[in-house]
Amino acid sequence: MAEASNKRLFPGLLLIVIGTLFLLENIGVIPYEVKRYVFSWQGWIIMIGSVFLISRPNQPTGLIMITVGFFFLIPEILDISFDTRLYWPVILILIGIFFLVRQQRSSSSQASKGESSMDWLDDTSVFGGGDVVVTSENFKGGKATYVFGGSTVNLSRAKLSEGKAVIDIFAMFGGCTFIVPSDWNVRVETTAIFGGFSDNRKPNPDTVIDLKKELIIKGTVLFGGGEVKNF
Repeated sequence: MAEASNKRLFPGLLLIVIGTLFLLENIGVIPYEVKRYVFSWQGWIIMIGSVFLISRPNQPTGLIMITVGFFFLIPEILDISFDTRLYWPVILILIGIFFLVRQQRSSSSQASKGESSMDWLDDTSVFGGGDVVVTSENFKGGKATYVFGGSTVNLSRAKLSEGKAVIDIFAMFGGCTFIVPSDWNVRVETTAIFGGFSDNRKPNPDTVIDLKKELIIKGTVLFGGGEVKNF
């Protein structure tokens, strides 16, 4: 329930911030020197990242967006020249740091539970992609990270564990497709920023869904896309 509440909190906060900024701009409260930065593309990234950080403080996505926005905005604020050849290397470094933090958190969480990796998804695609087939008899979830790449995760031959299984995804300039059995109980709780994640499952009236087991697909899609569908 907390995750669903945070999902609804993000668009609400974002609309309030955007509306407040436009209101202050229309009544002339924001000086031009400030307005040129606030309403720049860097400013929008910082603003969205800040709202994301407030609504989901446990995820590093907001901090990454704020860092990227300030990185591109500082040369304009200080009125200094900046070699554009440094942009992409710095962004790649930030993405690399994000991967390390994300991997460390996942490994620590799994190790503390003493669970086998055979029942967990751990898929990462950077500047590439492929197909992943999961055949676990007790699938418990996992994580999937896609940057400038993507994968198709086929869960049609897997069986869900009792209770809730959570797949935490992060897609930036990339995407993913999850194929699930028709009788799975699936809930999508993703947040899409300049992207989207679609639930394209086709209902089958003859299928009996086991409500004691549930797959939750959550996470962030940034400048990317994804979908979940059945077979």
